[in-house]
Amino acid sequence: MVWRPGHAAVAALLLAIEVAIALYARDRFIRPYLGDVLAVILVHCGLRAVLPIRPLPAAATAFGIGALIELGQAIHILDLLGIRTIRIVAVVLGGSFEWLDFLAYAAGAGIALAVDRRVLHN
Repeated sequence: MVWRPGHAAVAALLLAIEVAIALYARDRFIRPYLGDVLAVILVHCGLRAVLPIRPLPAAATAFGIGALIELGQAIHILDLLGIRTIRIVAVVLGGSFEWLDFLAYAAGAGIALAVDRRVLHN
């Protein structure tokens, strides 16, 4: 295990922003798309904060996690598992499939990779 305080700080800040978006944003851009971009950056930074993983694999893993969650939405995983009524799970995993979310995940992975290499770079 490693400890990268810069990545941890960014992950904590993004988590706070994501909670604020989940609680207060009721629009058609910030919550559905910007929230997805930030979620991938959050996962990337969280991985890099504690694991000995390089930036590119971390970005790819973060994208993959987002894609898996989106595919879960496509097959209605919350309903299949009977957990749609658990609010925190429903908010984190989302409830509706959208092809454009894959673009948001890719954008998040690209931004995470660029920021990691240029700003955080440790």
